[in-house]
Amino acid sequence: MSKDYFVHESAFVDDGARIGKGTKVWHLCHVMPGAQIGERCSLGQNVVVMPGTRIGNNVKIQNNVSIYEGVTLEDDVCCGPSCVFTNVMHPRSHISRKNEYLNTLVRRGASIGANATIVCGSTLGEYSFIGAGAVVIADVPDFALMVGVPARRVGWACQCGERLQLSGGRGKCPRCGWTYEEVGGVLRAVDRPAGSS
Repeated sequence: MSKDYFVHESAFVDDGARIGKGTKVWHLCHVMPGAQIGERCSLGQNVVVMPGTRIGNNVKIQNNVSIYEGVTLEDDVCCGPSCVFTNVMHPRSHISRKNEYLNTLVRRGASIGANATIVCGSTLGEYSFIGAGAVVIADVPDFALMVGVPARRVGWACQCGERLQLSGGRGKCPRCGWTYEEVGGVLRAVDRPAGSS
């Protein structure tokens, strides 16, 4: 029976892993038992997906990323090269802490830049944008543009990725035309161009 997804000959997909239609698993990847990967995903070279992880549809994971147990990536998430997830707060080689794993949730449409670190127990909001090399240690609001160590919000990003310029608490994306409103430190889309999802 032919598969409806692609696995490179150098990659390993263990029995018990579930992979959706149209997904591509590239060179030297390892997808472990119990991992769930949605449709139309792309796993770049040397990606490891551990048991108990859930990856939505249309997720792009660049080279050298490990998705550890307790991490959930919703639809349309983008993980840049060598970004890092953790799953325990106080790791020690000589002490087993598998019962202390903290969950990490990356909401729909979020992007994580190259070499960024996401400390476990955090939720990254929808369409948030984590800059390259940032270290996220707390929850991130929807549409937040985060940079630095530790990461701090320096602005807002449109669902298309463009940095937003707000005036009087409102702004329109010059690239895609979505309009946003900020109220009480929360940004929400208030008008979407015709034909957008």
